[in-house]
Amino acid sequence: MSSTANPAALSFRSAVEGDVSELVALVESAYRGDASRAGWTTEADYLDGQRTDPDGVRQIINTPDSVLLVVERAGELVACCQLEHRGDHVYFGMFAVRPGLQGGGLGKEILAEAERRALEAWGAKEMRMTVVNVREELIAYYVRRGYRRTGELSPFPYGDERFGVPLRDDLAFELLVKPL
Repeated sequence: MSSTANPAALSFRSAVEGDVSELVALVESAYRGDASRAGWTTEADYLDGQRTDPDGVRQIINTPDSVLLVVERAGELVACCQLEHRGDHVYFGMFAVRPGLQGGGLGKEILAEAERRALEAWGAKEMRMTVVNVREELIAYYVRRGYRRTGELSPFPYGDERFGVPLRDDLAFELLVKPL
């Protein structure tokens, strides 16, 4: 029996400077504009403008106790996520899956790997994330994966276009938490 690798298998690695432009394009395609509507994670109905930029991605790559995971399948970038060690927990962010691949279980597999790495690398007691409060479908997705809604809200950074241009005035971030 041959021991060839499964071409459908995902590979994970830390992002490097050479990945920045492709990662920005992936994140933008998953969250903003018409391209994002091919998936279910779009924010195009309540946020316009950019989701990230090259400087924002570089900052995550270069932050101590942080990793921006590049997820590839058959050598092709299909997703990414940020893990940042913050004391007793790990913050999970910048999660993006290519829109045409959403809804097929890829996100669930990546989230499980991120949780495993947070526990293994840092011994974290829990994973935390913030989700825009009006994203009920996305929050429900995380709740099904064991995250708990805390009801703890932090203000949306209105006026800071690095986070997008709000199309509504009721946006905030809700903290979701999962014990590891």
